[in-house]
Amino acid sequence: MLRNVSAWHVLIVLVVILLLFGANRLPGLAKSIGQSMKIFKNEVKDLADDGRHNDSHVVPDPVTGTTADHGTDVPPPPPAATPPAPPRP
Repeated sequence: MLRNVSAWHVLIVLVVILLLFGANRLPGLAKSIGQSMKIFKNEVKDLADDGRHNDSHVVPDPVTGTTADHGTDVPPPPPAATPPAPPRP
């Protein structure tokens, strides 16, 4: 699709952008585009990480017996305390 793009095409696009936005606003425009790309990249990475969730973080609840997903940022609940053994007669 972009095989026919030459240096002249790129130069014309840059001149049009310069005319539309002006030389004073170009650094701010470039900074905001860079920040937007960084945010987009982080969101895509987060979505990919959510897709890789596996069953190793599923811990059964000792009280209800149901399973709850405990991600890497939430530690699993502590084990239930066992009552002390009754004294021997």
